Amino acid sequence: MRLKEIRRAKGISQLKMAIDLNTNQNTISRYETGEREPGIHELIKIADYFNISVDYLLERTDNPHLQR
Repeated sequence: MRLKEIRRAKGISQLKMAIDLNTNQNTISRYETGEREPGIHELIKIADYFNISVDYLLERTDNPHLQR
């Protein structure tokens, strides 16, 4: 998952992201290290937060733009 790469590129800390998504920093850290995997609802929230597609977040495509 590209979460860490995307978060850093946007200049957002794990703590800020956690607060914005109503979760905790430890959860974000575990997502980034692969220690924990987000569920579908969390994946959608993260993709919406960064305005990217879930497929891009999950490295299924190199195109970050949403296809609607």
